[in-house]
Amino acid sequence: MPKLMKSILCSVAAIAIGATLMAQDPPKKASPAKSSGAVLHPEMTVAPDAGTFDKPAGTLGEKPADAWTATTVAAGVDKKPQPGKTATVTGEIVDLSCYLQLGKHGDKHKSCGTKCLQAGQPIGLLTKAGAVYMLMDEEHDPRRDGQTTFRQAAIDNFAKIMEVTGTEASVGGYKAIFVQGYVKK
Repeated sequence: MPKLMKSILCSVAAIAIGATLMAQDPPKKASPAKSSGAVLHPEMTVAPDAGTFDKPAGTLGEKPADAWTATTVAAGVDKKPQPGKTATVTGEIVDLSCYLQLGKHGDKHKSCGTKCLQAGQPIGLLTKAGAVYMLMDEEHDPRRDGQTTFRQAAIDNFAKIMEVTGTEASVGGYKAIFVQGYVKK
């Protein structure tokens, strides 16, 4: 077969293969899991005396005069913390590690969840609609230096429905409430 004929056949074959590949559907990327927004394991409830969403067992946090305290502003990049707004949210105090991994919360999980919070696992607030907030002390320097008592207040109120007031902030889908009023005196 002459060289010209081989070149033409190879070119036609390459074009045919390219056209076939382009006509196929592109590979689909795995879509992220969608959250129903509902509470995981709703059968795991708080004790009868642990409050309700209409009548919480108590409150945590003080309404801040400003979104961020002076130590937080001073610690911010160029003294500008991320945006935040004052919010009051009602929900169950949970440990985020067991809730996000296992769906556990409520009175039946109180012993384990209390141990998790005592061991430093993140504190969460689970709303009636299933939204989850991370809870932490707002005051930057005292929090960093171990001079706050909010963790103990959360442990004392674990598996109770509480009204939490603080500065709400979110980044990349993560929601948090920074609670003021727990600096050791």
